[in-house]
Amino acid sequence: MIHAALRLAAALVMAGGAVTALTMGPAEAAPAACNASDAAIYTPPASVSGAPGKLLACEPVTLPEVPGSISMQAWKVQYVSTNVHGAKIAVSGTVAVPTAPWPGPGPRPVIAFNPGTLGLGPQCAFSKQLAGAYQGEYEGNNIATILRAGYAVAATDGAGYLNGQVHTYVVGQNAGHALLDIARTAFQVPGAGLSPAAKVGIWGYSEGGQASLWAAQFAAAYAPALNVAGAAAGGVPGDLKVTAAALNGGAFAGFGLDAVIGLHSAYPGMPFNSLLNSAGVSAVSQAESLCWVATIASFAFVNIENYSTNHLTLNQIYALHGPAGTWGKIVSSQKLGAGLGTTYKISFPVFQYRGLADEVIPASTEEATRAAYCAAGIPTQWNTYPGDHILADTEAIGDVMSWFAGRFAGLPATSNC
Repeated sequence: MIHAALRLAAALVMAGGAVTALTMGPAEAAPAACNASDAAIYTPPASVSGAPGKLLACEPVTLPEVPGSISMQAWKVQYVSTNVHGAKIAVSGTVAVPTAPWPGPGPRPVIAFNPGTLGLGPQCAFSKQLAGAYQGEYEGNNIATILRAGYAVAATDGAGYLNGQVHTYVVGQNAGHALLDIARTAFQVPGAGLSPAAKVGIWGYSEGGQASLWAAQFAAAYAPALNVAGAAAGGVPGDLKVTAAALNGGAFAGFGLDAVIGLHSAYPGMPFNSLLNSAGVSAVSQAESLCWVATIASFAFVNIENYSTNHLTLNQIYALHGPAGTWGKIVSSQKLGAGLGTTYKISFPVFQYRGLADEVIPASTEEATRAAYCAAGIPTQWNTYPGDHILADTEAIGDVMSWFAGRFAGLPATSNC
């Protein structure tokens, strides 16, 4: 169905910084009960305090968009994370646990999940969609497969889906932190019955794949107490400059526009609003209200040059200076694999994959990310699937889950570097 939606959208338009390990102290106890209102989950606190992963609020929910009528308990959560500037922020997400007892051995594993691109509109938040609000999500089967395997799932919305905010799309540090932190949050949900000693898997595709690998790169320094057993990532935009060049002016240019907006949301002091012409102002406002299908349909084949008063190219934008340096430096800092073995240390295996017919993310950047991990000596399983960008997400589910089963069972990891 999602493959058809992607084609429909196209048819419509054709007619890094340092990290610090933080843990939760006894004075920062989680709520004793999950009794928050739905509005409270998406309302940012006046100020955010507590260690990353601290549960701020939760409410029981049902997840009608997870197929299969799986018996489970589920909660929307709001929790503490850390943004790219080191400030504490609140993030929303979902925690779900099967009601069937975990047979062991050991505590029930948890998979921290980051969805693929859903769009910048507040209605696009994964937690809202899983709970049956606006529908455009396409990974309910991923969540169902996790739960059917007996694992708990902790699915982040990612930074910037609370009221009045804009999602910091493809900003690696925000994404990696939010994904690690919701795993920590899951252990605090009243009634979830999860142990902090549980093995943790990290998983995502596309935007979620980028988040998964950033979480893997930050895990040792930012969340050393998490017992991470492995990270799976597919369809990864490992180099945003390569990806942006391919998207600009193409059928999926709307994803490039979302990336520009997401980067500005994370770095508001950098040149942005002053560069926009009237078409740019309108495009930004529209993109901030849309989910992914409408984004593709609304912005296919647009060029970023047409949105600035001086018709700036991507390379000219990269050269612009601001308080955080140049835009080029910021975009380059999102490149996965750079600094492995020095800045970032990964002590667990990874599983990377892509679709051979991927028409959204350039194969060159996906291959380069895999090569960087292999060069760093990280056990890396690399799979390809026949489908395009959307189909490969589904095609890989069985292999990903088998791979996680091996990691949770403590079996030796294969590598085909």
